Amino acid sequence: MRPLEGIKVITFEHAIAAPFCTRQLADLGARVIKVERPGTGDFARNYDERVHGLASHFVWTNRSKESITLDVKRPEAMEVVHGLLADADVFVQNLAPGATQRLGLDYESLQARYPKLIVCDISGYGLDGPYRDKKAYDLLIQSESGFLSITGSVGEPAKAGCSIADIAAGMYAYTNILAALIERGKTGRGRRIDVSMLESMVEWMSYPLYYAIDDQTPPKRAGASHATIYPYGPFKAGDGKTVMLGLQNEREWKRFCEAVIQRPDLAADTRFCSNSRRVENRVELGHLIDQAFSSLTARQVIERLDEASIANAQMNDMQAVWAHEQLAARKRWTRVATPAGEIPALYPPGLGHEDGPRMDPVPALGQHTDAILQELGYSEAHIHDLHQTGAV
Repeated sequence: MRPLEGIKVITFEHAIAAPFCTRQLADLGARVIKVERPGTGDFARNYDERVHGLASHFVWTNRSKESITLDVKRPEAMEVVHGLLADADVFVQNLAPGATQRLGLDYESLQARYPKLIVCDISGYGLDGPYRDKKAYDLLIQSESGFLSITGSVGEPAKAGCSIADIAAGMYAYTNILAALIERGKTGRGRRIDVSMLESMVEWMSYPLYYAIDDQTPPKRAGASHATIYPYGPFKAGDGKTVMLGLQNEREWKRFCEAVIQRPDLAADTRFCSNSRRVENRVELGHLIDQAFSSLTARQVIERLDEASIANAQMNDMQAVWAHEQLAARKRWTRVATPAGEIPALYPPGLGHEDGPRMDPVPALGQHTDAILQELGYSEAHIHDLHQTGAV
């Protein structure tokens, strides 16, 4: 039995944050019914066509769900919504600010009617405050949260290459829902969960925030290198390939000098005798490391680092990640169905094939509409009429 088997989730979701949250719930066995707009659906369906004609964002965040199309501006469609909510455990939404209030689907409206329902609102800035109505997309929250101020190269900010603010909000929504389900098991009552992308990202920014407390200088942008630990980042080997390495303490620094760059004299050099001094003199030290690596291939550098027990990594591109031998050895890949055929998918972290996580198909738009309506007791004639009027 999967952990969330028997849990029913109704979601009014689009883009990444809410779909990523509910996919985690589906992975654990929850039944997730995704309500979409007739004709167009979740706009993330049309972000690109890279996955055999389907959008990369959508196939990543929407497997194992059921899709029903409803025009919620029509009263007959809202009757269906309340039919779905009648025995639901969780309602998740990340619509535009104020949308659920206009539909009567905000927590205050739902609480009396469904006292056991857990209502999770995911938004850019939260349900109140002066920023409540501002539009919020991932890159904008990366900027607002201070992430861009410390990410990138000197004089040139850079966004994260994945939707980090959406992912942060989705994961906090997911974990809060799990906690709320445990709480409801004790109290019998549902609750409201108010997750904002801004607060999720600011929580993840807490090391740089504390580093800059009391108006101290914040971490400087350092490209792919660590801003406050050195050496910790990318270094070029003699064959032009890049090796990532990281030192964490003075014991490792001594081993690095002796066994890796073979300059034992640098271990006691006052310019580099502590992490703070190495950061202060990172340009000079970087030249010395580059000089030591210039006669070695990347493979030889990694061999020396491994022998010295110095942390290191390859700078893989996407193709190398698909073929990563560690993921293959641990059997982390499976395949899921989509409307365009099967695609590879990574098992959820923490779960393996022996745990039986749900790895069900990515739904086509409205694929489950008729089946869900039949389950709610609608006759074939009634379902036909709903289609004819555009309600579904």
